[in-house]
Amino acid sequence: MIEKLRQDMVKTMKEKDKDRLTILRQIKAAVDMEHIDKKREITDELLIDVVAHQLKILNDSVKEFEKGNRLDLVEKARREIKVLNEYLPTPLTEDEVDCIIADAFEKIRPQSMRDMGTVMKEITPTVKGRFDMSSVSSKIKNKLN
Repeated sequence: MIEKLRQDMVKTMKEKDKDRLTILRQIKAAVDMEHIDKKREITDELLIDVVAHQLKILNDSVKEFEKGNRLDLVEKARREIKVLNEYLPTPLTEDEVDCIIADAFEKIRPQSMRDMGTVMKEITPTVKGRFDMSSVSSKIKNKLN
């Protein structure tokens, strides 16, 4: 993924697509910032974390822009979201997530809400960046209750 980002940046520079290049540079800058600030190695996992975080922010922004009737900003944010989605692994379906949760419950056998962290720890590496983690959390809470 990191190599794909670098190759896409070079390709975009050659094509002189300034909007896309700006977005790709923002991704790379955010990855570099995480690498420096948190001393994390630059890996595909780091890229996925950064892209997922930026997507969350953009999706929240789209909602706010729609409330403020700023259609120009909504369109710009949606273009950015489209580019960012190219750097995430294929998303999971609801059924796949439900199966992953069921497997984790079978493996861990949680007894109460105190085991929520253990279940999340088991599921997160598989699901992170591929499905909304707040939805996963609520599914687990419902299953624990």
